[in-house]
Amino acid sequence: MNWGVFEGLLSGVNKYSTAFGRIWLSLVFIFRLLVYLVAAERVWSDDHKDFDCNTRQPGCTNVCYDHFFPVSHIRLWALQLILVTCPSLLVLMHVAYREAKEQRLREAGGDNYRCIYPNPGKKRGGLWWTYLFSLIFKAGVDVVFLYIFYRLYRNYTLPRLVKCELPPCPNVVDCFISRPTEKNIFTLFMVVTACVCIVLSLIEAAYLIGKR
Repeated sequence: MNWGVFEGLLSGVNKYSTAFGRIWLSLVFIFRLLVYLVAAERVWSDDHKDFDCNTRQPGCTNVCYDHFFPVSHIRLWALQLILVTCPSLLVLMHVAYREAKEQRLREAGGDNYRCIYPNPGKKRGGLWWTYLFSLIFKAGVDVVFLYIFYRLYRNYTLPRLVKCELPPCPNVVDCFISRPTEKNIFTLFMVVTACVCIVLSLIEAAYLIGKR
């Protein structure tokens, strides 16, 4: 996926956002997207290769790894970032629709043209509802993914040692996760930034409702 194009599209939303929305965008790009691209992908690049179990039984290591890592952190974070930023594109598309409609009316009306959207980016009418929906959806996505992470990885942490007795393992075997401390640090960092983004989205939604 071309994250550069993705970032360029979202940066256009910045001028139609409130102050809280701009802070949210900065937080997503600097503390979530860049950390994901620069560091997190490399930290998890060897998670399967360096997942060691004290047995040579064929298939045992793969089965144990699949049990303790049903979904990779990296893939979950990628899906979370995509879903959490897509609603912002809806706002941009709604503004573009208003501008295109205004242009069509201007061309068709000629001298009798009457402006219906003096400021297409002003959050009134349908755009207000689109913007509010985007805030609620973004906060909801982050809450859902925090719950998913909590269910898959209790307390958002990885143990240094896990014990596995799934077939075809001959008995209870010890398995060791690669760089658990470093992975725990990045996981907690991403969890904290997601919580901050949820708070910002809710504050912005309250501000938007109160201003109206």
